[in-house]
Amino acid sequence: MDQNSAGMEIIGAMRTDTGLVRTLNEDSVAWVTPHDDDAATKRGSLALVADGIGGHAAGEVASALAADVIRRLYYDLDGPIPQVLANAFAAANRAIIEYAQEHPECRGMGTTCTVLAFRDSHAWLAHIGDCRAYLLRDRHLSQLSQDQTLVAKLVSEGTITQAEADRSPMHNVILQALGTTSNIKPMIGTKGLSLQSGDILILCSDGVSNMVPDDKIAEVASRLPPQEACDALIEAALAAGGHDNASLGVFSVTTGAARKRVEPTTRRIKLPIGANQNPSSSPLPR
Repeated sequence: MDQNSAGMEIIGAMRTDTGLVRTLNEDSVAWVTPHDDDAATKRGSLALVADGIGGHAAGEVASALAADVIRRLYYDLDGPIPQVLANAFAAANRAIIEYAQEHPECRGMGTTCTVLAFRDSHAWLAHIGDCRAYLLRDRHLSQLSQDQTLVAKLVSEGTITQAEADRSPMHNVILQALGTTSNIKPMIGTKGLSLQSGDILILCSDGVSNMVPDDKIAEVASRLPPQEACDALIEAALAAGGHDNASLGVFSVTTGAARKRVEPTTRRIKLPIGANQNPSSSPLPR
């Protein structure tokens, strides 16, 4: 739980699941909420979903590296939040590339990543790939991130319709990911989204968004508290087939007296042995 100077609280939870088809979970999640006496409190809270690509454990390595580097640098670096997030994404990209160069078995790995940073009644978005960030306000769900996928590009250009994109066999071809090229173009919000009491923000991997319709996401997130909403939406993704790893975070904006800290159920990040702890656009099929 994060309580900022404006009296708003962010109560959140996260969950990740391997799904019903895959044997390895290549997703990583993080939800960091500094304690009131923590020097990092001035930076606020950070939530992250990373969906690794590459298989043979390499996707898990990439997503774990991204989560660790972005989390650390967000709290270690000084400066405006958009610039800090941009620098953290660039450092994570370098760390993944360098690790793959040193470990040939990990060549070709990468990860998508979507981040929400909360501070002073605002939320900042940083995003690359096809994980998603949503805002649920007054029961209306809007997507804050833009899918960096081939079909999304074709839809925006008017080449195909959204219905055709949903049926396309190229649905999972992504155009941008950390660790796949030195020249990345993440989406970094330059202005924070002003939050209102009652807002609900959602982060998810495509293992949720491809399995659970937006109206179902909105209905569940508006009805249940964050941890129960995470559980219900992951179960909905599994009930729809569970074809992919499924990761989700739900964050509720409230006002009032501070409440008991909610401990999220998440998968602990396990960095690979030898990972660099101080890390100085072709289509990518999953």
